[in-house]
Amino acid sequence: MNPEPDTLIDPVDGRVYRTVRIGSQVWMAENLDAGHYRNGDPIPLVEHPRMWGRGEKGACCFQGNDPGNGSFFGRLYNWFAVNDPRGLAPEGWHVPEDSEWQELEMYLGMRRSDLNRTGWRGDNAGGKLKEQGTRRWKEPNTGATNEAGFNAVPGGYRDVDGSFYVLGTCCYWWSATEYTDHFAWYRSLYYTSYRIHRTNSYVGDGFSVRCIRDLPG
Repeated sequence: MNPEPDTLIDPVDGRVYRTVRIGSQVWMAENLDAGHYRNGDPIPLVEHPRMWGRGEKGACCFQGNDPGNGSFFGRLYNWFAVNDPRGLAPEGWHVPEDSEWQELEMYLGMRRSDLNRTGWRGDNAGGKLKEQGTRRWKEPNTGATNEAGFNAVPGGYRDVDGSFYVLGTCCYWWSATEYTDHFAWYRSLYYTSYRIHRTNSYVGDGFSVRCIRDLPG
């Protein structure tokens, strides 16, 4: 596996992201930290816990309502922001579908028979994505090699009730694929596991986002 690092400049927010080619895909090598949709409209920054889960509009926040966390962990977004027609990802990029996560997982060595399962899957596929060491991950950060150059960091999540959870122990990323009404597929990694967890969650929760480059043509 030979990751090829590069960069992406978000023309709206001006944020510079590292990117990495993994197989035939090009991914952001950092979590999204966008405060605006692609057309320039602001994404509401919702801090108050009682306001977080209200309504069905896009929202973002920083883990623990601390903007300093944005530099390392990006922002947390509800799925309404992911699904907003104004576009959450920068031009030329998009939030990956569940099938695109599966393509990544296959490249990392996951068996085809495991792709559509829910729960923990893939022998050390998760370890190949996790940033090494315990600077941001809690010990023991099992299996972390970052072989793919994905630099997964444990930004935790925000529950629909507005509470923040598990900074330092796990990361959650939305996919753009709806599961059923008000639920969508996501992926997560955990500090004591080398596998990748696949299941679905309520669209009002706040998860991290990784973007993938559009295919040419």
